[in-house]
Amino acid sequence: MRATAFPLVTVLENNPIFPMITKPKLFAIILFASISTLSFSQSISHKTDVNKDIDVVRVYEQVVEEGYGTPFIYKKLATAYYFKSEYDKAISWFQKLFSEEKNTDPELTLQYNQALKAVAAANSVNSNKNIF
Repeated sequence: MRATAFPLVTVLENNPIFPMITKPKLFAIILFASISTLSFSQSISHKTDVNKDIDVVRVYEQVVEEGYGTPFIYKKLATAYYFKSEYDKAISWFQKLFSEEKNTDPELTLQYNQALKAVAAANSVNSNKNIF
């Protein structure tokens, strides 16, 4: 019995059940199996996000209208409107948040100040348009 680099080849060469399998055929079978395994393992199952179409801002506003507003909800509404570039609404929610609790978050302070600047700049542009 001779020693080969692949012990599977030695077993298959001496096995009467698989007398027709040669090294190139064995290589082809192993290559095909590995490629098919890799190609099927790359397929990703996509999960559907059922909450992607829900407008969180509308839900939070409805909660506030029903009388269940909390500083957490005011913060979410303020930052949501800030990132939607609806600065007037963001300012009103920031003011409501800051009236409920002391602000300790520097990021909220920055967003509030940026929203104030944006509204002031928009108002000055609108007033300059009326002059001409």
